Amino acid sequence: MPASSALSWKLAKRWMYFIHRWTGIILCILFAVWFVSGVVMMYVPFPSFRAEERVSVAQSIDWSQVRFGPHEALERLDAPDAPEEMRLEMTGGEPIYRIGLKDGRRALSAASGEEIRGIDSKRAMEIAETMTGSPAASATLIERDQWAVTRAYARLAPFWRVRMDDGAGTDIYVTQKTGEIVQNTDRQERFWNWLGAVPHWIYFEFLRIYQEPWRQVVIWTSGVGILGSILGVWIGILRVRLKRRYSSGSTSPYRGWMKWHHIAGLVGGLFVITWVFSGWLSMSPFGGIPGGDSRAVADRYTGEQTAGFVRTQTAALSSFAPDARELRFIHIGGNPVVLAVDGEGRKRALDGIAAAPAQPAVGEIEALARSSVPEGRLVRTELLTEHDAYWYATGDPRRDARPLPVLRLTFDDPHATWLHIDPSTGELLGVSDSGRRGYRWLFSALHSFDLPWLLQHRWLRDALMIILSLAGLIVSLSGVVVGWRYLRPKPAYKAEVSSRRARAQTAHRERSSEAEHRLSQ
Repeated sequence: MPASSALSWKLAKRWMYFIHRWTGIILCILFAVWFVSGVVMMYVPFPSFRAEERVSVAQSIDWSQVRFGPHEALERLDAPDAPEEMRLEMTGGEPIYRIGLKDGRRALSAASGEEIRGIDSKRAMEIAETMTGSPAASATLIERDQWAVTRAYARLAPFWRVRMDDGAGTDIYVTQKTGEIVQNTDRQERFWNWLGAVPHWIYFEFLRIYQEPWRQVVIWTSGVGILGSILGVWIGILRVRLKRRYSSGSTSPYRGWMKWHHIAGLVGGLFVITWVFSGWLSMSPFGGIPGGDSRAVADRYTGEQTAGFVRTQTAALSSFAPDARELRFIHIGGNPVVLAVDGEGRKRALDGIAAAPAQPAVGEIEALARSSVPEGRLVRTELLTEHDAYWYATGDPRRDARPLPVLRLTFDDPHATWLHIDPSTGELLGVSDSGRRGYRWLFSALHSFDLPWLLQHRWLRDALMIILSLAGLIVSLSGVVVGWRYLRPKPAYKAEVSSRRARAQTAHRERSSEAEHRLSQ
Protein backbone atom coordinates (compact mmCIF):
# COMPACT_ATOMS: atom_id res chain seq x y z
CA MET A 1 0.00 0.00 0.00
CA PRO A 2 1.46 3.42 -0.96
CA ALA A 3 2.55 5.58 1.96
CA SER A 4 -0.07 8.24 1.16
CA SER A 5 -2.88 5.66 1.07
CA ALA A 6 -1.70 4.12 4.33
CA LEU A 7 -1.64 7.55 5.95
CA SER A 8 -5.14 8.32 4.66
CA TRP A 9 -6.47 5.01 5.93
CA LYS A 10 -4.85 5.58 9.31
CA LEU A 11 -6.40 9.04 9.51
CA ALA A 12 -9.82 7.67 8.48
CA LYS A 13 -9.66 4.99 11.17
CA ARG A 14 -8.74 7.60 13.75
CA TRP A 15 -11.82 9.62 12.85
CA MET A 16 -13.94 6.46 12.87
CA TYR A 17 -12.83 5.69 16.41
CA PHE A 18 -13.31 9.30 17.48
CA ILE A 19 -16.86 9.63 16.09
CA HIS A 20 -17.96 6.22 17.35
CA ARG A 21 -16.53 6.88 20.82
CA TRP A 22 -18.23 10.24 21.28
CA THR A 23 -21.58 9.32 19.72
CA GLY A 24 -21.56 6.33 22.07
CA ILE A 25 -20.72 8.44 25.10
CA ILE A 26 -23.53 10.85 24.25
CA LEU A 27 -26.22 8.38 23.16
CA CYS A 28 -25.56 5.00 24.81
CA ILE A 29 -27.83 5.75 27.78
CA LEU A 30 -30.62 6.76 25.37
CA PHE A 31 -30.02 3.58 23.36
CA ALA A 32 -30.31 1.46 26.51
CA VAL A 33 -33.59 3.21 27.33
CA TRP A 34 -34.83 2.59 23.78
CA PHE A 35 -34.22 -1.16 24.00
CA VAL A 36 -35.92 -1.57 27.38
CA SER A 37 -38.86 0.69 26.53
CA GLY A 38 -39.32 -1.03 23.16
CA VAL A 39 -39.93 -4.36 24.90
CA VAL A 40 -42.45 -2.68 27.24
CA MET A 41 -44.28 -1.21 24.24
CA MET A 42 -44.72 -4.68 22.76
CA TYR A 43 -47.26 -5.35 25.51
CA VAL A 44 -48.51 -1.92 26.68
CA PRO A 45 -49.21 0.60 23.89
CA PHE A 46 -49.66 4.32 24.41
CA PRO A 47 -53.15 5.16 25.77
CA SER A 48 -55.78 5.82 23.13
CA PHE A 49 -59.54 5.87 22.76
CA ARG A 50 -60.15 4.69 19.23
CA ALA A 51 -63.33 3.87 17.38
CA GLU A 52 -63.22 0.17 18.26
CA GLU A 53 -63.01 0.85 21.99
CA ARG A 54 -65.55 3.67 21.77
CA VAL A 55 -68.09 1.33 20.21
CA SER A 56 -67.33 -1.57 22.56
CA VAL A 57 -68.14 0.47 25.69
CA ALA A 58 -71.06 2.43 24.22
CA GLN A 59 -74.75 1.92 24.96
CA SER A 60 -77.12 0.87 22.21
CA ILE A 61 -78.88 3.86 20.69
CA ASP A 62 -82.11 4.66 22.54
CA TRP A 63 -84.40 5.18 19.55
CA SER A 64 -87.25 6.40 21.75
CA GLN A 65 -85.24 9.58 22.33
CA VAL A 66 -84.20 10.22 18.71
CA ARG A 67 -86.47 12.99 17.40
CA PHE A 68 -84.16 14.67 14.89
CA GLY A 69 -82.54 13.09 11.85
CA PRO A 70 -79.11 13.89 10.37
CA HIS A 71 -80.58 16.35 7.86
CA GLU A 72 -82.25 18.37 10.60
CA ALA A 73 -79.13 18.25 12.77
CA LEU A 74 -76.99 19.85 10.07
CA GLU A 75 -79.70 22.40 9.31
CA ARG A 76 -79.85 23.44 12.96
CA LEU A 77 -76.07 23.82 13.07
CA ASP A 78 -76.21 25.85 9.84
CA ALA A 79 -73.09 23.98 8.70
CA PRO A 80 -71.52 25.80 5.72
CA ASP A 81 -69.66 22.73 4.40
CA ALA A 82 -70.20 19.02 4.11
CA PRO A 83 -69.09 17.35 7.36
CA GLU A 84 -65.79 15.51 7.35
CA GLU A 85 -67.29 13.13 9.91
CA MET A 86 -70.77 12.62 11.29
CA ARG A 87 -72.05 9.97 13.66
CA LEU A 88 -74.85 9.34 16.14
CA GLU A 89 -74.03 7.80 19.52
CA MET A 90 -75.19 7.70 23.10
CA THR A 91 -73.36 10.01 25.52
CA GLY A 92 -74.36 10.09 29.15
CA GLY A 93 -77.71 8.48 28.38
CA GLU A 94 -78.57 10.94 25.56
CA PRO A 95 -78.34 10.42 21.76
CA ILE A 96 -75.84 12.91 20.36
CA TYR A 97 -74.75 13.78 16.83
CA ARG A 98 -70.96 14.20 16.65
CA ILE A 99 -70.04 16.31 13.65
CA GLY A 100 -66.56 17.20 12.39
CA LEU A 101 -66.41 20.35 10.26
CA LYS A 102 -63.47 22.22 8.79
CA ASP A 103 -63.67 24.81 11.56
CA GLY A 104 -63.87 22.27 14.39
CA ARG A 105 -66.07 19.68 16.06
CA ARG A 106 -69.65 20.35 17.06
CA ALA A 107 -72.39 18.35 18.77
CA LEU A 108 -76.17 18.38 18.79
CA SER A 109 -78.71 16.47 20.86
CA ALA A 110 -80.87 14.15 18.75
CA ALA A 111 -83.46 14.33 21.53
CA SER A 112 -83.85 18.11 21.99
CA GLY A 113 -82.33 19.43 18.78
CA GLU A 114 -80.16 21.81 20.80
CA GLU A 115 -76.49 22.34 20.08
CA ILE A 116 -74.16 21.44 22.92
CA ARG A 117 -72.00 24.51 23.54
CA GLY A 118 -70.27 23.48 26.74
CA ILE A 119 -70.70 21.18 29.71
CA ASP A 120 -69.94 21.65 33.40
CA SER A 121 -68.07 19.30 35.71
CA LYS A 122 -71.26 17.64 36.93
CA ARG A 123 -72.31 16.67 33.40
CA ALA A 124 -68.77 15.48 32.59
CA MET A 125 -68.87 13.20 35.63
CA GLU A 126 -72.26 11.83 34.56
CA ILE A 127 -70.90 11.06 31.08
CA ALA A 128 -67.86 9.26 32.54
CA GLU A 129 -70.02 7.31 35.00
CA THR A 130 -72.33 6.13 32.22
CA MET A 131 -69.39 4.91 30.17
CA THR A 132 -67.51 3.09 32.97
CA GLY A 133 -70.31 2.04 35.30
CA SER A 134 -68.24 3.37 38.23
CA PRO A 135 -68.77 6.49 40.37
CA ALA A 136 -66.73 9.60 39.60
CA ALA A 137 -64.51 11.01 42.34
CA SER A 138 -63.52 14.37 40.84
CA ALA A 139 -63.31 16.43 37.65
CA THR A 140 -60.48 18.82 36.79
CA LEU A 141 -60.49 21.22 33.83
CA ILE A 142 -57.20 21.02 31.90
CA GLU A 143 -55.80 22.21 28.58
CA ARG A 144 -53.52 19.20 28.17
CA ASP A 145 -51.44 16.67 30.08
CA GLN A 146 -49.00 13.85 29.36
CA TRP A 147 -51.72 11.66 27.82
CA ALA A 148 -53.51 14.33 25.77
CA VAL A 149 -50.72 16.42 24.35
CA THR A 150 -50.65 16.21 20.53
CA ARG A 151 -52.07 18.72 18.06
CA ALA A 152 -55.15 16.55 17.57
CA TYR A 153 -56.00 17.00 21.25
CA ALA A 154 -55.11 20.69 21.19
CA ARG A 155 -57.95 21.28 18.71
CA LEU A 156 -60.39 19.69 21.18
CA ALA A 157 -59.17 21.32 24.41
CA PRO A 158 -60.04 22.10 27.15
CA PHE A 159 -60.99 18.79 28.80
CA TRP A 160 -62.62 17.65 31.97
CA ARG A 161 -60.28 15.00 33.34
CA VAL A 162 -62.63 12.85 35.40
CA ARG A 163 -61.03 10.57 37.99
CA MET A 164 -63.14 7.47 38.61
CA ASP A 165 -63.54 5.87 42.02
CA ASP A 166 -62.93 2.37 40.66
CA GLY A 167 -59.73 1.36 42.43
CA ALA A 168 -57.80 1.43 39.14
CA GLY A 169 -57.12 5.16 39.02
CA THR A 170 -59.04 5.50 35.75
CA ASP A 171 -59.14 8.95 34.12
CA ILE A 172 -61.75 9.78 31.48
CA TYR A 173 -61.12 12.83 29.29
CA VAL A 174 -64.34 14.65 28.30
CA THR A 175 -64.19 17.71 26.06
CA GLN A 176 -65.62 20.76 27.77
CA LYS A 177 -67.01 22.13 24.49
CA THR A 178 -69.08 19.16 23.32
CA GLY A 179 -69.00 16.46 26.01
CA GLU A 180 -67.20 13.98 23.77
CA ILE A 181 -64.97 11.32 25.35
CA VAL A 182 -61.59 11.41 23.62
CA GLN A 183 -59.14 9.59 25.92
CA ASN A 184 -58.97 7.22 28.86
CA THR A 185 -56.14 5.86 30.96
CA ASP A 186 -55.68 3.93 34.19
CA ARG A 187 -52.93 3.80 36.80
CA GLN A 188 -51.30 0.64 35.48
CA GLU A 189 -51.30 1.89 31.90
CA ARG A 190 -49.75 5.20 32.93
CA PHE A 191 -47.04 3.46 34.98
CA TRP A 192 -45.94 1.18 32.16
CA ASN A 193 -46.00 4.00 29.62
CA TRP A 194 -43.48 5.93 31.71
CA LEU A 195 -41.24 2.90 31.11
CA GLY A 196 -42.42 2.35 27.52
CA ALA A 197 -43.80 4.82 24.99
CA VAL A 198 -42.85 8.05 26.80
CA PRO A 199 -39.07 7.48 26.89
CA HIS A 200 -39.08 5.48 23.64
CA TRP A 201 -40.67 8.31 21.64
CA ILE A 202 -39.06 11.04 23.78
CA TYR A 203 -42.70 11.89 24.42
CA PHE A 204 -42.36 14.16 27.43
CA GLU A 205 -45.12 16.76 27.66
CA PHE A 206 -42.80 19.78 27.93
CA LEU A 207 -41.25 18.82 24.55
CA ARG A 208 -44.13 17.07 22.77
CA ILE A 209 -46.37 20.15 22.79
CA TYR A 210 -43.96 21.67 20.24
CA GLN A 211 -44.42 19.44 17.21
CA GLU A 212 -41.48 20.48 15.05
CA PRO A 213 -38.85 20.84 17.81
CA TRP A 214 -39.85 17.42 19.14
CA ARG A 215 -39.63 15.94 15.64
CA GLN A 216 -36.18 17.44 15.09
CA VAL A 217 -34.92 16.07 18.42
CA VAL A 218 -35.98 12.54 17.42
CA ILE A 219 -34.57 12.91 13.89
CA TRP A 220 -31.18 14.17 15.02
CA THR A 221 -30.70 11.80 17.94
CA SER A 222 -31.61 8.76 15.83
CA GLY A 223 -29.66 10.10 12.84
CA VAL A 224 -26.48 10.51 14.87
CA GLY A 225 -27.18 7.10 16.40
CA ILE A 226 -27.27 5.51 12.93
CA LEU A 227 -23.83 6.95 12.11
CA GLY A 228 -22.34 5.82 15.41
CA SER A 229 -23.83 2.32 15.05
CA ILE A 230 -22.55 1.83 11.50
CA LEU A 231 -19.04 2.93 12.49
CA GLY A 232 -19.17 0.66 15.54
CA VAL A 233 -20.00 -2.41 13.46
CA TRP A 234 -17.28 -1.51 10.95
CA ILE A 235 -14.68 -1.06 13.69
CA GLY A 236 -15.83 -4.29 15.33
CA ILE A 237 -15.29 -6.21 12.10
CA LEU A 238 -11.85 -4.65 11.60
CA ARG A 239 -10.79 -5.70 15.09
CA VAL A 240 -11.82 -9.36 14.73
CA ARG A 241 -9.15 -11.97 14.00
CA LEU A 242 -10.48 -15.38 13.04
CA LYS A 243 -7.29 -17.01 11.69
CA ARG A 244 -4.30 -15.31 13.34
CA ARG A 245 -5.71 -14.71 16.79
CA TYR A 246 -4.44 -12.30 19.40
CA SER A 247 -1.80 -13.38 21.92
CA SER A 248 -4.55 -14.16 24.42
CA GLY A 249 -5.98 -16.70 21.96
CA SER A 250 -9.14 -14.62 21.53
CA THR A 251 -10.59 -13.29 18.30
CA SER A 252 -11.12 -9.96 20.08
CA PRO A 253 -8.32 -7.75 21.37
CA TYR A 254 -10.43 -6.47 24.26
CA ARG A 255 -11.10 -7.56 27.80
CA GLY A 256 -13.84 -6.99 30.35
CA TRP A 257 -16.64 -4.58 29.46
CA MET A 258 -14.95 -3.61 26.21
CA LYS A 259 -15.01 -7.24 25.09
CA TRP A 260 -18.73 -7.47 25.93
CA HIS A 261 -19.25 -4.33 23.87
CA HIS A 262 -17.26 -5.76 20.95
CA ILE A 263 -18.90 -9.20 20.82
CA ALA A 264 -22.47 -8.00 21.48
CA GLY A 265 -22.01 -5.32 18.86
CA LEU A 266 -21.00 -7.90 16.28
CA VAL A 267 -23.97 -10.13 17.17
CA GLY A 268 -26.66 -7.47 17.39
CA GLY A 269 -25.11 -4.55 15.55
CA LEU A 270 -27.03 -5.05 12.31
CA PHE A 271 -30.34 -5.06 14.18
CA VAL A 272 -29.34 -2.00 16.18
CA ILE A 273 -28.72 -0.18 12.90
CA THR A 274 -32.00 -1.30 11.30
CA TRP A 275 -34.02 -0.44 14.41
CA VAL A 276 -32.55 3.03 14.71
CA PHE A 277 -32.82 3.61 10.96
CA SER A 278 -36.48 2.57 10.78
CA GLY A 279 -37.31 4.72 13.81
CA TRP A 280 -35.56 7.65 12.15
CA LEU A 281 -37.46 7.00 8.92
CA SER A 282 -40.81 7.06 10.76
CA MET A 283 -40.27 10.78 11.46
CA SER A 284 -40.27 11.56 7.70
CA PRO A 285 -36.81 13.22 7.70
CA PHE A 286 -37.12 14.12 4.01
CA GLY A 287 -40.76 15.21 4.10
CA GLY A 288 -42.39 11.80 3.81
CA ILE A 289 -42.26 8.90 1.39
CA PRO A 290 -43.14 9.86 -2.20
CA GLY A 291 -46.31 8.35 -3.58
CA GLY A 292 -49.75 9.07 -4.93
CA ASP A 293 -52.34 11.42 -3.49
CA SER A 294 -54.39 9.04 -1.35
CA ARG A 295 -56.61 11.87 -0.13
CA ALA A 296 -57.61 12.74 -3.70
CA VAL A 297 -58.41 9.08 -4.39
CA ALA A 298 -60.55 8.89 -1.24
CA ASP A 299 -62.37 12.13 -2.15
CA ARG A 300 -63.20 10.82 -5.62
CA TYR A 301 -64.48 7.60 -4.07
CA THR A 302 -66.66 9.59 -1.67
CA GLY A 303 -68.04 11.66 -4.56
CA GLU A 304 -69.76 15.03 -4.61
CA GLN A 305 -71.33 16.09 -1.33
CA THR A 306 -73.65 18.90 -0.39
CA ALA A 307 -73.46 20.83 2.87
CA GLY A 308 -76.30 18.78 4.37
CA PHE A 309 -77.45 15.18 4.40
CA VAL A 310 -80.57 13.67 2.86
CA ARG A 311 -83.75 13.24 4.87
CA THR A 312 -83.32 9.80 6.36
CA GLN A 313 -86.33 7.86 7.59
CA THR A 314 -85.35 7.62 11.25
CA ALA A 315 -88.26 5.28 12.00
CA ALA A 316 -86.82 2.82 9.48
CA LEU A 317 -83.40 3.20 11.07
CA SER A 318 -84.77 1.98 14.37
CA SER A 319 -86.25 -1.06 12.60
CA PHE A 320 -83.17 -2.05 10.58
CA ALA A 321 -80.57 -1.14 13.23
CA PRO A 322 -82.33 -1.71 16.57
CA ASP A 323 -79.17 -2.71 18.46
CA ALA A 324 -76.73 -0.33 16.79
CA ARG A 325 -74.30 1.38 19.13
CA GLU A 326 -73.22 3.91 16.56
CA LEU A 327 -74.44 5.26 13.21
CA ARG A 328 -71.96 6.79 10.78
CA PHE A 329 -73.30 9.00 8.01
CA ILE A 330 -71.08 8.89 4.93
CA HIS A 331 -71.19 9.20 1.15
CA ILE A 332 -70.01 6.56 -1.32
CA GLY A 333 -69.91 7.65 -4.93
CA GLY A 334 -72.00 10.69 -4.00
CA ASN A 335 -74.77 8.50 -2.55
CA PRO A 336 -75.69 8.86 1.14
CA VAL A 337 -75.05 5.75 3.20
CA VAL A 338 -75.60 4.99 6.87
CA LEU A 339 -73.23 2.52 8.51
CA ALA A 340 -74.78 0.85 11.56
CA VAL A 341 -72.09 -0.49 13.92
CA ASP A 342 -72.90 -3.09 16.58
CA GLY A 343 -71.08 -3.87 19.82
CA GLU A 344 -68.65 -6.26 18.09
CA GLY A 345 -67.65 -3.60 15.59
CA ARG A 346 -69.55 -5.23 12.73
CA LYS A 347 -70.93 -2.81 10.17
CA ARG A 348 -74.12 -2.91 8.15
CA ALA A 349 -74.77 -0.55 5.24
CA LEU A 350 -78.18 1.13 5.04
CA ASP A 351 -79.53 3.32 2.28
CA GLY A 352 -79.25 6.97 3.31
CA ILE A 353 -82.87 7.75 2.45
CA ALA A 354 -84.95 4.61 2.97
CA ALA A 355 -82.62 3.25 5.69
CA ALA A 356 -83.06 -0.24 4.21
CA PRO A 357 -80.11 -2.67 3.92
CA ALA A 358 -77.98 -1.82 0.90
CA GLN A 359 -75.10 -4.16 0.05
CA PRO A 360 -73.35 -3.05 -3.17
CA ALA A 361 -72.55 -5.47 -5.97
CA VAL A 362 -68.91 -6.10 -6.86
CA GLY A 363 -69.49 -4.55 -10.30
CA GLU A 364 -70.70 -1.31 -8.68
CA ILE A 365 -67.64 -1.21 -6.45
CA GLU A 366 -65.35 -1.77 -9.43
CA ALA A 367 -67.01 1.02 -11.43
CA LEU A 368 -66.63 3.44 -8.55
CA ALA A 369 -63.01 2.38 -8.00
CA ARG A 370 -62.21 3.05 -11.68
CA SER A 371 -63.51 6.59 -11.38
CA SER A 372 -61.40 7.07 -8.24
CA VAL A 373 -58.12 6.12 -9.98
CA PRO A 374 -58.51 7.66 -13.45
CA GLU A 375 -54.76 7.46 -14.22
CA GLY A 376 -54.73 3.68 -14.51
CA ARG A 377 -56.61 0.52 -15.46
CA LEU A 378 -58.15 -1.87 -12.99
CA VAL A 379 -56.10 -5.01 -13.61
CA ARG A 380 -57.22 -7.29 -10.79
CA THR A 381 -59.97 -7.69 -8.20
CA GLU A 382 -59.47 -10.26 -5.46
CA LEU A 383 -61.32 -11.15 -2.29
CA LEU A 384 -58.99 -11.62 0.67
CA THR A 385 -60.28 -14.00 3.30
CA GLU A 386 -56.94 -14.27 5.08
CA HIS A 387 -54.36 -11.67 6.05
CA ASP A 388 -51.25 -11.37 3.90
CA ALA A 389 -48.05 -9.32 3.82
CA TYR A 390 -49.84 -6.01 3.22
CA TRP A 391 -53.22 -6.52 4.88
CA TYR A 392 -52.42 -8.03 8.25
CA ALA A 393 -53.11 -8.03 11.98
CA THR A 394 -50.36 -7.21 14.49
CA GLY A 395 -52.02 -7.73 17.85
CA ASP A 396 -51.69 -3.98 18.51
CA PRO A 397 -55.19 -2.46 18.89
CA ARG A 398 -53.93 0.84 17.48
CA ARG A 399 -53.07 -0.71 14.10
CA ASP A 400 -55.45 -3.60 13.66
CA ALA A 401 -58.31 -1.92 11.77
CA ARG A 402 -57.93 -4.41 8.91
CA PRO A 403 -61.08 -6.53 8.86
CA LEU A 404 -61.77 -9.58 6.71
CA PRO A 405 -63.03 -10.32 4.16
CA VAL A 406 -61.84 -7.39 2.07
CA LEU A 407 -61.72 -6.61 -1.64
CA ARG A 408 -58.35 -5.60 -3.07
CA LEU A 409 -58.51 -3.72 -6.38
CA THR A 410 -55.17 -3.35 -8.15
CA PHE A 411 -54.45 -0.60 -10.70
CA ASP A 412 -51.60 -0.10 -13.17
CA ASP A 413 -51.36 3.68 -12.67
CA PRO A 414 -47.91 5.31 -12.15
CA HIS A 415 -48.18 4.81 -8.37
CA ALA A 416 -49.41 1.18 -8.56
CA THR A 417 -52.46 2.01 -6.45
CA TRP A 418 -54.35 -0.58 -4.45
CA LEU A 419 -57.78 0.00 -2.94
CA HIS A 420 -59.06 -2.06 -0.03
CA ILE A 421 -62.86 -2.01 0.20
CA ASP A 422 -65.34 -3.64 2.54
CA PRO A 423 -67.43 -5.87 0.21
CA SER A 424 -70.47 -5.80 2.54
CA THR A 425 -70.73 -2.01 2.78
CA GLY A 426 -68.68 -0.57 -0.09
CA GLU A 427 -66.69 1.51 2.41
CA LEU A 428 -63.16 2.42 1.36
CA LEU A 429 -60.90 1.03 4.10
CA GLY A 430 -57.50 1.97 2.74
CA VAL A 431 -55.48 3.35 -0.17
CA SER A 432 -52.03 1.88 -0.78
CA ASP A 433 -49.37 2.71 -3.37
CA SER A 434 -45.82 1.59 -4.09
CA GLY A 435 -44.39 4.17 -1.69
CA ARG A 436 -46.54 3.05 1.23
CA ARG A 437 -45.86 -0.59 0.52
CA GLY A 438 -42.15 0.16 0.52
CA TYR A 439 -42.53 1.96 3.85
CA ARG A 440 -44.27 -1.14 5.16
CA TRP A 441 -40.96 -3.03 4.74
CA LEU A 442 -38.65 -0.17 5.72
CA PHE A 443 -40.51 0.57 8.97
CA SER A 444 -42.99 -2.09 10.04
CA ALA A 445 -40.86 -5.06 9.02
CA LEU A 446 -37.56 -3.64 10.27
CA HIS A 447 -38.84 -1.98 13.44
CA SER A 448 -41.60 -4.32 14.63
CA PHE A 449 -40.78 -7.56 12.76
CA ASP A 450 -44.26 -7.49 11.21
CA LEU A 451 -43.45 -10.37 8.87
CA PRO A 452 -46.27 -12.74 7.88
CA TRP A 453 -44.74 -15.92 9.26
CA LEU A 454 -43.70 -14.20 12.51
CA LEU A 455 -47.17 -12.66 12.95
CA GLN A 456 -48.62 -16.15 12.70
CA HIS A 457 -46.37 -17.23 15.60
CA ARG A 458 -46.46 -14.28 17.97
CA TRP A 459 -44.40 -16.06 20.64
CA LEU A 460 -41.54 -16.53 18.16
CA ARG A 461 -41.69 -12.88 17.09
CA ASP A 462 -41.67 -11.69 20.69
CA ALA A 463 -38.83 -14.03 21.67
CA LEU A 464 -36.71 -12.87 18.72
CA MET A 465 -37.29 -9.19 19.51
CA ILE A 466 -36.53 -9.68 23.21
CA ILE A 467 -33.30 -11.61 22.52
CA LEU A 468 -32.08 -9.00 20.05
CA SER A 469 -33.14 -6.20 22.40
CA LEU A 470 -31.03 -7.84 25.12
CA ALA A 471 -28.06 -7.85 22.73
CA GLY A 472 -28.68 -4.17 22.02
CA LEU A 473 -28.98 -3.50 25.75
CA ILE A 474 -25.63 -5.19 26.40
CA VAL A 475 -24.04 -3.09 23.66
CA SER A 476 -25.52 0.07 25.18
CA LEU A 477 -24.77 -0.64 28.84
CA SER A 478 -21.23 -1.78 28.12
CA GLY A 479 -20.81 1.37 26.05
CA VAL A 480 -21.97 3.42 29.03
CA VAL A 481 -19.39 1.76 31.30
CA VAL A 482 -16.57 2.12 28.78
CA GLY A 483 -17.52 5.73 28.11
CA TRP A 484 -17.65 6.52 31.82
CA ARG A 485 -14.21 5.03 32.32
CA TYR A 486 -12.91 7.05 29.40
CA LEU A 487 -14.28 10.28 30.84
CA ARG A 488 -13.37 9.53 34.47
CA PRO A 489 -10.40 7.12 34.37
CA LYS A 490 -9.14 5.77 37.69
CA PRO A 491 -5.40 5.30 38.31
CA ALA A 492 -5.65 1.54 37.95
CA TYR A 493 -7.59 1.92 34.74
CA LYS A 494 -4.96 4.36 33.43
CA ALA A 495 -2.28 1.78 34.12
CA GLU A 496 -4.32 -0.89 32.37
CA VAL A 497 -4.81 1.34 29.33
CA SER A 498 -1.08 2.20 29.23
CA SER A 499 -0.17 -1.48 29.51
CA ARG A 500 -2.59 -2.38 26.74
CA ARG A 501 -1.14 0.30 24.49
CA ALA A 502 2.39 -0.86 25.23
CA ARG A 503 1.48 -4.45 24.32
CA ALA A 504 -0.16 -3.26 21.11
CA GLN A 505 2.94 -1.23 20.18
CA THR A 506 5.23 -4.17 20.91
CA ALA A 507 3.07 -6.47 18.77
CA HIS A 508 3.11 -3.88 15.99
CA ARG A 509 6.93 -3.62 16.10
CA GLU A 510 7.22 -7.41 16.02
CA ARG A 511 4.98 -7.64 12.95
CA SER A 512 6.97 -4.87 11.25
CA SER A 513 10.26 -6.67 11.97
CA GLU A 514 8.88 -9.92 10.59
CA ALA A 515 7.72 -8.12 7.44
CA GLU A 516 11.11 -6.45 6.94
CA HIS A 517 12.87 -9.80 7.46
CA ARG A 518 10.72 -11.48 4.81
CA LEU A 519 11.37 -8.64 2.36
CA SER A 520 15.15 -8.82 2.93
CA GLN A 521 15.07 -12.51 2.02
